[in-house]
Amino acid sequence: MKYTQLGRTGLKVSRIVLGTMNFGPQTDEADSHAIMDAALDAGVNFFDTANVYGWGTEKGRTEEILGSWFAQGGNRRDKTVLATKVYGTMSADMDDVWPNHNKLSAVNIRRAVDASLKRLGTDYIDLYQFHHVDRNTPWDEVWQAIDVLVTQGKVLYAGSSNHAGWNIAQANETAARRGSLGLVSEQCLYNLAERRAEMEIIPAAREYGLGVIPWSPLHGGLLGGAIKRESEGARRSSGRSADALANTFVRAQVEAYEDLLGKHGLEPGEVALAWLLAQPGVTGPIVGPRTREQLDGAVRAVDLDLGEELLASLNEIFPGPGPTPEAFAW
Repeated sequence: MKYTQLGRTGLKVSRIVLGTMNFGPQTDEADSHAIMDAALDAGVNFFDTANVYGWGTEKGRTEEILGSWFAQGGNRRDKTVLATKVYGTMSADMDDVWPNHNKLSAVNIRRAVDASLKRLGTDYIDLYQFHHVDRNTPWDEVWQAIDVLVTQGKVLYAGSSNHAGWNIAQANETAARRGSLGLVSEQCLYNLAERRAEMEIIPAAREYGLGVIPWSPLHGGLLGGAIKRESEGARRSSGRSADALANTFVRAQVEAYEDLLGKHGLEPGEVALAWLLAQPGVTGPIVGPRTREQLDGAVRAVDLDLGEELLASLNEIFPGPGPTPEAFAW
């Protein structure tokens, strides 16, 4: 495994981030524990979760699974850089959301972090991430809450997720005025097929020293050999991947992508991860394996050198939007 600093911090994290969103809904507790053990064995030390994972009536279940894994001992917690998130309501019924039980008010941040710590069975969170922008809470209030948590030792670093470039700038300018560290990472949708983050989010993150943590690096399976699986009669694409393949232009792109990699004898999913690892500012993509085999493939991507020629070919198939403001100004 290779490691890098998380943004401008001194914190060292693996270049593959273990996403745990499937733990509970799709992967039972025993298999989840096995995947986490395998990740540690492979040198993956950066685990990402969220308080709402488990979904529906099981919100919080994923954090509980991590907590029961930490409780097994073996220095599991000490070896893990733990990231979780706050924003969404923990109520199973969206029509039964009590005031101040979601978003980023100081009241909810305080309540949510204590609840996450209890479920996780730990006394601190390495990276506490804002799952979405709260348009009604000023950043001064957010940072006041986080500063208290840092002083208490409950949170070490703060990060954002699904924020725009100007949100990142606003957050860190406010933090600087307060003498606070501010955001150290941004978790955003970014992959070969979805490159709009390159216009403003990634430049803002790099300017302010945030590590970029891409989610959905395979675009819901689209970049993991989706067309090949269809032709072999395997599980058909669904969700984000199926929606994309319904577009004839995108389908042609994916066909060209799979044909190119077939000529080089490369696995599409591993290449999609390796491409992200080659992008400036990227700390590491989040992978959400359901099996040990999927985890092994993700780990192999760390050592995959694509070379300038192949990178150029990939950029021809999936061109980015270009720099801002040129990308939209003319």
